[in-house]
Amino acid sequence: MTPDRDPIGLCATCRHSEQVRGRAAIYYLCARSRTDPRFPKYPNLPVMSCPGYEPKAAASDPAR
Repeated sequence: MTPDRDPIGLCATCRHSEQVRGRAAIYYLCARSRTDPRFPKYPNLPVMSCPGYEPKAAASDPAR
């Protein structure tokens, strides 16, 4: 699924997104919220645009 069709939106592929598993749901925490107040800790999904979006690095990326 592409981010624009995913029910999570951009958070599904953002390097700053962290999954937090609750008892009944999975939440997406924005790690940028720790240092920048412009970003909500738990954004309303789906996120369709975000100035802090950075795609996750590919698993085969030698820089990681």
